[in-house]
Amino acid sequence: MESVFNLLHAVMLIINVFRTNGTFCSLQGEPVYPLLSKDGDIIVGVIFPFHRSWESTEVSYMVKPSPLKCYSQSVIFAIEEINNSSSLLPGVSLGYKIYDTCSSRAMGVKMALALVNGNVNSILDEPCTKPAQAQISHDATCECLSDKRIYPTFLRTVPSDYYQSRALAEMVKQFGWTWVGAIRRDDDYGNSGMAGFTEAAEKLGVCLEYSLPFFTNYSPEKVLRIIQQIKSSTSRVIVAYVTYWDLEMLLDILYEHNITGYQWVGTGAWIADSTVARTDKHKILQGAIGLAVPKTTVTGLKEFILDIHPLKSAGSAIFTEFWEALFNCKYTVQNDSNETIVCTGQEELSEMDNEFTDMTMMPIFNNAYKAVYTIAHTLHDLLGCTQTCPTKKQPDPPTFLEHLKRVRFKTKEGEEFYFDKNGDPASKFEIINLQTIEDHYEFVTVGYYDSSFPAHSRLAVQMPSIVWAQNTSQLPVSVCSESCPPGTRKAVQKGKPICCFDCIPCAEGEISNITDSLKCEQCYQDYWSNQHRNECVKKETEFLSYEETMGILLTAVSIIGTVMTIIIAIIFFRYKNTPIVKANNSELSFLLLFSLALCFLCSLTFIGRPSEWSCVLRHIAFGITFVLCISCILGKTIVVLMAFRATLPGSNVMKWFGPPQQRLSVLAFTLIQVLICLLWLTTSPPFPFKNLKHYKEKIILECQLGSAVGFWAVLGYIGLLALLCFVLAFLARKLPDKFNEAKFITFSMLIFCAVWITFIPAYVSSPGKFTVAVEIFAILASSFGLLFCIFFPKCYIIIMKPEQNTKKQMMSKVPVK
Repeated sequence: MESVFNLLHAVMLIINVFRTNGTFCSLQGEPVYPLLSKDGDIIVGVIFPFHRSWESTEVSYMVKPSPLKCYSQSVIFAIEEINNSSSLLPGVSLGYKIYDTCSSRAMGVKMALALVNGNVNSILDEPCTKPAQAQISHDATCECLSDKRIYPTFLRTVPSDYYQSRALAEMVKQFGWTWVGAIRRDDDYGNSGMAGFTEAAEKLGVCLEYSLPFFTNYSPEKVLRIIQQIKSSTSRVIVAYVTYWDLEMLLDILYEHNITGYQWVGTGAWIADSTVARTDKHKILQGAIGLAVPKTTVTGLKEFILDIHPLKSAGSAIFTEFWEALFNCKYTVQNDSNETIVCTGQEELSEMDNEFTDMTMMPIFNNAYKAVYTIAHTLHDLLGCTQTCPTKKQPDPPTFLEHLKRVRFKTKEGEEFYFDKNGDPASKFEIINLQTIEDHYEFVTVGYYDSSFPAHSRLAVQMPSIVWAQNTSQLPVSVCSESCPPGTRKAVQKGKPICCFDCIPCAEGEISNITDSLKCEQCYQDYWSNQHRNECVKKETEFLSYEETMGILLTAVSIIGTVMTIIIAIIFFRYKNTPIVKANNSELSFLLLFSLALCFLCSLTFIGRPSEWSCVLRHIAFGITFVLCISCILGKTIVVLMAFRATLPGSNVMKWFGPPQQRLSVLAFTLIQVLICLLWLTTSPPFPFKNLKHYKEKIILECQLGSAVGFWAVLGYIGLLALLCFVLAFLARKLPDKFNEAKFITFSMLIFCAVWITFIPAYVSSPGKFTVAVEIFAILASSFGLLFCIFFPKCYIIIMKPEQNTKKQMMSKVPVK
């Protein structure tokens, strides 16, 4: 029904009348006559609401209802300009038949159907079926009318609610309102428009707490339920997809139930209507904001309208009625009443102050103006008019409709007009704000919306210019849940709309750096979330450095060990000709001291930021220097055993293990380790590695072993030599006490093995830089163990007991216990 009602505001072109064989019908009820008419070569049929009210009558459904009677408040619009044009339809005059709907649905439907079928006043047998007639509306905005499958002949000069709904949604989103209520007119206009708004709002993250249908004929009980729903809601913004008729009724009801202080958002059907502004005596709509057809000026239109003089339109009752209503006077005075003002016909329209004279209806006038011009330009093209039109024959409806869809022209003001594929014009809206100035409403333009612009610039609002509900400059807040700050994410509350949510802090390693983030983003692997979880910061890198306390201490101990080794070497070199130095194989002793110095120094390669060369150097240097060290000790152990065996009668074993053999054995044992290291380096060498698994919040810079087999082969070979050395030294532990080298070697190997056996579990379980510290500690501990056990007793004798450093003392025999 509403789809037909939209034709109340349609300017419809009737381009031909066909008589067809078949069923005949007649128009029911009273004859319908045009309010205004004019003959012409081509007649334009117009339906327009001159009156906004009518006399309501009781309908019993038992007898035929009496016809509607219209009362005052008139509007008129003329199309004389085209007939006076020499460039548009030259030689062809346009006539018109304008019918008044009285803003009545019933009257509008009757006139629309009668006008389309061409039998407006006929009660004769006329065909009921007519060819499709093109219809051009200046005020019907329902999105449903854009469906060309249902309304193939409908076009309009007013923007469709499709864009109005989406513009409202974008505007609500821009103001930060994510939790709104809605009231819609319970017909095609309200339901279709609100459906479009809801769809667009959901895509933008705006939720409707309620969407309530309303109609002026609802029962009091139904209206009360609507009121209770509004009162119990938490949203502070109401989107009203209604007409001014609905609001006139709603305002009194809302005030009666003390529902005030809400921020109203409206459509063009009421937001710019001065009638609503005057009706809102309780200031409920104060600060309302919404969309309206842009204000415009049609050159000469205001002057034409204000020049409507009843004497110049003699015989037309509408002008007389208009004049009487406008100036509150009467042309015909009954009973010589002194209270009645007599119209003189000379009253000045320019002195009046109302919506007619201040042109508040100008946007509607302009749309009707453009509707008529689309007809004229289409006819001009179809008739092939140049200097004059060669024919005045009316084109058939299908041909006219196809050309009408493609019409494109510029108005006098330079505005380009055309229809899109749905028969709609480009959608442009002004954003209107109802502001109270000196105890009356003023419609203030605070922005615009243009669908032809790119998506990011379609909506522009001047926020400082807006006055909000209750005449405040503070933007109202209407949300179900407060915004989630950066560092949190939204989690929708179960069973509630997406606008109702909890704010969940981001997990470690995740951040959100925008308000109302739907999810937390994972930081890149080298970054970690800060304390507030709103920024990824570069992870702290951890390695054993020379600047920290542990690194300084280990470096100091390493240097001390090296210095002590050098001092012992100097002592041994100073007393190299003494019996105790000679008896302990001075050549192997110096080589052992050299290797121990390297062992102390190789621990320094484990300190500092790992690099490719340091990772290779630290493991290779460690493996080779320790094998060199153990090889020297192993050589000394063998020398001890061989020397004891050489003292037995008839033994000449020392000739098989003299100095050349000792050097060769050390070289051979060391070369084996060198070969193992070369294989390791060739297959899969150590390399610097960022360990991200052990600690989430920091990066451990370490040396990856590359080939674990290579590492354990190096370590295992050292262990094997150490074990062999320990066994041989243990076997020689019962040699005569004066020849005590074997005991010292045994103790040193015992310490060495103990250190490295405990090193393995400590190495595996130590986190981060402590792994490196454990390895350095093992190197230093085992090095000091060898240094102390093997060389300190000899240094003690050399320095503190020189009387024992004699050949006699070294050769003395002590019985074996």
